[in-house]
Amino acid sequence: MVAHNQVAADNAISTAAEPRRRPESSSSSSSSTSSPSSAAPARLRPCPAAPAPAPAPGDTHFRTFRSHAEYRRITRASALLDACGFYWGPLSVHGAHERLRAEPVGTFLVRDSRQRNCFFALSVKMASGPTSIRVHFQAGRFHLDGSRESFDCLFELLEHYVAAPRRMLGAPLRQRRVRPLQELCRQRIVATVGRENLARIPLNPVLRDYLSSFPFQI
Repeated sequence: MVAHNQVAADNAISTAAEPRRRPESSSSSSSSTSSPSSAAPARLRPCPAAPAPAPAPGDTHFRTFRSHAEYRRITRASALLDACGFYWGPLSVHGAHERLRAEPVGTFLVRDSRQRNCFFALSVKMASGPTSIRVHFQAGRFHLDGSRESFDCLFELLEHYVAAPRRMLGAPLRQRRVRPLQELCRQRIVATVGRENLARIPLNPVLRDYLSSFPFQI
């Protein structure tokens, strides 16, 4: 370590003591008469990357909201989907159908739609195999593609098709197969009392808020 420092110091002294050499001037006369083509080429510097163009107005997967009421309805639907357990987010059509292929008829899940002007899609296992249906949101209400029945809430739509006589929907395909006990209790209370009567149950505010956070029977 000491020897290395000594050598480095000696090199530094010898380098500092050596005078700087000026470039030779013998070629100065010839360089003044030489053509521009004989000059040394300039060093090229990379150009900075151009910024990405800003997206054009309306160039987005989702359309803009027409009112604040529409915005509140969609944000509430998104919050409920995050809490329900069978919302699979940006799952592709192929991925949804593969997950449903081995499930019983009627099993369904909700995912993001890949279609423009459509927020969500419903993928369900039918007797003929898995299929996907767009969930439209128009005039502040939700309805399935090809259906005239519309609902204020996305989960009211799902409950309707679960309880319909034809039972188009059965059990949802949850990402977690084993549900917490508190969720099962909440579902049973809502099914027994009805969501319109939840506020009448003599409970403390914490439990009442938990019941009303997801007042559906799915």
